[in-house]
Amino acid sequence: MFSFCTDPAALDGLPWFACYLTTGKHLAFYAAFGTVLLLLAITAPLALAFGFAGAAAARGPAPVSWLGKGYIAIVRGVPDIAFFLFFVIALDQFFEWIRHEIRCPDWDQPIRRGNDFLVCPEAKLPLGNAAQWVHETYGFLLAVLTFAIVFGAFAANVLHGAMQAVPRAQIETAEAYGMSRRQTFWRVLVPQMWVYALPGLSNLWMVLIKATPLLFLLGVQDIVYWARELGGTKTPQFTDYPHGDWRMWYFLALLVFYLAFTRVSEIAFARLTERLSHGQATAAGERQRRAAAA
Repeated sequence: MFSFCTDPAALDGLPWFACYLTTGKHLAFYAAFGTVLLLLAITAPLALAFGFAGAAAARGPAPVSWLGKGYIAIVRGVPDIAFFLFFVIALDQFFEWIRHEIRCPDWDQPIRRGNDFLVCPEAKLPLGNAAQWVHETYGFLLAVLTFAIVFGAFAANVLHGAMQAVPRAQIETAEAYGMSRRQTFWRVLVPQMWVYALPGLSNLWMVLIKATPLLFLLGVQDIVYWARELGGTKTPQFTDYPHGDWRMWYFLALLVFYLAFTRVSEIAFARLTERLSHGQATAAGERQRRAAAA
């Protein structure tokens, strides 16, 4: 990046580090932090949507409640790493099977051949001649959907408990005023449940942040991948910037990043909880009333 980086062997000290930290791989490392933040920005609302749908279904009539409770129980009962490794493969093959049925209706060969899953070339996702960024984007989107489904089940459990925590008297009062079940749900239950759900959702957000290194297992070149790649021992035969095993320093940088990010998240959730607790019949709401009266 700098003009004096043309001959790394002639550099020493600060100029050497300046050139080393601005190589193409390091720029990809810095961009990977954006990948993690983008994953969180997309996954969090999507997981919340899955969770809300699951919680609402769990409160519904018998056939629908079975689906909601089954979704919560199955996903929460499987270890995250096992679900991630299985579901991404299953989801990818499911998409390719659908495309295969649509694009290659005359295909007369079996798709399953032993342990191999072979579809027609037109059904591959992405196509074999697609650009590299298409493959990377597709893998990232599969990861986002998998994260959303997994953490959506945990969010559903939190939201279902929050719905149960809303005082029954509030629901009965709404029904006494002639509100329908739908009106009671959207106008009384949903607005009040968030203050009960926030502690659980904040913990779930922290777990989601800590789970982002699973991107490495899904084939996405995230910050953990680049920290291990760049921090490992580099010999002069393979790089212009040889160094010893520096993985400790790279992972220390990741530690600082995650600690700073979680601290900012804690502050944001604390302020949000204080705002939502205003006027609510909760311990936090009672503290606010006493503070205002003092």
